Amino acid sequence: MSEEKDYFVHERALCESSHIGSGTRVWAFAHILPQARVGKDCNVCDHVFVENDVVIGDRVTLKCGVQVWDGISLEDDVFVGPNVTFTNDRFPRSKVYPESFSRTIICKGASLGANATILPGITIGMNAMIGAGSVVTRSVPPNAIVVGNPAKIIGYVDAKAVGDNRESTSKLSTPGVVKTSVKNVTLHHLNEVADIRGQLSVGEFERTVPFNVLRFFLVYDVPTAETRGEHAHHSCAQFLIAAHGSVHVVADDGVTREEFVLDKPNVGIYLPPMTWGIQYRYSSDAVLLVFASEYYNSQDYIRDYNEFLRLSKNAEGVDSIA
Repeated sequence: MSEEKDYFVHERALCESSHIGSGTRVWAFAHILPQARVGKDCNVCDHVFVENDVVIGDRVTLKCGVQVWDGISLEDDVFVGPNVTFTNDRFPRSKVYPESFSRTIICKGASLGANATILPGITIGMNAMIGAGSVVTRSVPPNAIVVGNPAKIIGYVDAKAVGDNRESTSKLSTPGVVKTSVKNVTLHHLNEVADIRGQLSVGEFERTVPFNVLRFFLVYDVPTAETRGEHAHHSCAQFLIAAHGSVHVVADDGVTREEFVLDKPNVGIYLPPMTWGIQYRYSSDAVLLVFASEYYNSQDYIRDYNEFLRLSKNAEGVDSIA
C-alpha cells in the first residue's frame, strides 16, 4: 500500500520527483524531473518545467510558462512571474554541453516580473524586484528595484524617497540638523554665504561634521547606471556631501530604509557606524565628497546584507538589555 502524498499533483501533470514539500500544488501540464527538490507550500502553475539540478525553497510561486533549468536555486518566498526565462549557459551550442552549468541564485523574497530574462551565474539579492520584461545581465543587490534592457537600478524597496514625497533636501528651510527616520542618521545644512562674487559653504569638523575626520575621498566620473556603497561599517562613521551635481543616497538601519537626494553643496548626510549605505543615480557631473572617522581598514566593512541584518539585531538586543 503506497503512502498518501501530503502535496497535490494534478492528474495531467508529470511529477517524477519524490522530493516535494507538504502543501505544494503542482498544476496541469507541469513537469518536474526526478532529482529536483521543491519545498513546502509552493505553487507550480500550468506549463512549468523543472530540471534535475534545481533547488526550490518554501512558499515559492512559479507562474505559467516558466522553465527552471539545471543550476538554478530559488530560495524561500520567491515569486517568478509568467514566462520568466532563466538561462544557464552563456555560450550555448546544440549538442555541446559545459562541464557544469552556471549557478544562479534567486535569494529569499525576491520577485521576478513577467517575461524577465535572467542571465546565468548571477545572484538576485534578498527582496529585490525585477521589472516585467527586464533583461538582467549582472547580479542585483538586496532590495534593489531594476528595470530595462540591460536592467538598471531605479530604486530600493521600502526606501521612503525624500526627493519624491517631500521637498528636496536642498529646499528644507530649517537650518542645522534634521533627524531622519533611520536610526541616528541626520541631514546637515551647512552655513552658506552668497553675494555677487559667488557662493561659499562652510562647516567645521567635530561640529558641523559630528566626528574627528581621519580620511576623505572623492567619487566622480561614475556611470549613471552604477551603484556604489552597498556596505556598512563596524566602527567608521561617514559624512557625505555632493560637492557638484546630484547623488541619491539610501540609508538603512536594518529596520527602516530611507532615500535622500544630495543635490546642493550646502547639504550633507551623516551615516553612523552600522548603517547600510548605498549611493546611486549619480548625475553625469556628480562629485561626491566623503569624510570618514577612521583610516581605511578592510576588516571594518560589512559587505553581506544578511550579515549586516544579523549584527544589527544582535546590537538591538544588547541595547534593549542595557
